Amino acid sequence: MSTYLNHSVAYQQGSEQQAASRQPTASTFGGVQELVPSRYALRVGDIDVVVISDGVLPLPTSTMSTNADPAARAAWFKDMYLGPDAFDWALNVLVVRSGEQIILVDAGLGGQFPGFPRAGQLPKRLEAAGIDLGSVTDVVVTHMHMDHVGGLLVDEVKNRLRADVRIHVSATEVAFWETPDFTQTVMPSPVPDVLRATARQFIDTYRSKVRTFDDEYQVAPGVVVKLTGGHTPGHSVVYVNSGGERLTFAGDALFPVAFEHPDWHNGFEHDPEESVRVRMRLMREAAASGEWFVATHLPFPSVGRVAVDGEAFRWIAAFWDY
Repeated sequence: MSTYLNHSVAYQQGSEQQAASRQPTASTFGGVQELVPSRYALRVGDIDVVVISDGVLPLPTSTMSTNADPAARAAWFKDMYLGPDAFDWALNVLVVRSGEQIILVDAGLGGQFPGFPRAGQLPKRLEAAGIDLGSVTDVVVTHMHMDHVGGLLVDEVKNRLRADVRIHVSATEVAFWETPDFTQTVMPSPVPDVLRATARQFIDTYRSKVRTFDDEYQVAPGVVVKLTGGHTPGHSVVYVNSGGERLTFAGDALFPVAFEHPDWHNGFEHDPEESVRVRMRLMREAAASGEWFVATHLPFPSVGRVAVDGEAFRWIAAFWDY
């Protein structure tokens, strides 16, 4: 593990050097340390929703397109002014308030990768947004990958959650991580071991608080978590419905390349072919309804809409309301 962490530090430094020539950097004018406050709030009918950035995680561009032609991959990332070999993968978390319930959807990376200090920002960014972890009544886990449950394992979170917090995760997901199958994934060799260890630690820590569901479950009025499978067998999405408006939090069902290339596989997908079917269905539904659409790894604040574009799709980012 120490060898991998040393590698991760070197990899991050290299990816940050790549990004420096392509991305704006935070100004220190007036003591400002961030480009933007890492939260974005909106309302869906009578329900309050806040997108919180857990930071960014540098990853190889090949992870987004394991079955793509290398030339096509290189062209896409060049057109997006990203890469050529690595890019910053956004990590977004949702906080939802419906009536008396406050729901945290996923929890970011936490401290699972000490070599990536720009991720694992959730505790301080919740605090900056004025959100008290002690007020969270429910947590929804879309799936048990480390960048979704790792944040629940750090002391700043564990020690602040209320004793009666309910953690909702699909029964299929819990069962999968008892003996997980990585045969269809394409990951660096240490990663599956870290994923296994993190999932096991999550269950060991929160077993008494976990509430499993089979197909779907209404967490609060207008807030439903529904099993999709694909990315992991128990991967789920969250639907927020109120006053005739809807928002879908798609978790890891899709990634930045998915709109133009929905058939490109991601190296972290446990069932790549099913993942394609899931994201195609979700994007068709979103395009037909015109609903707000948010996903874990779309660039912050990851709020926008989906449109059909021939046989593929187009992402229409929301104009910021400020």
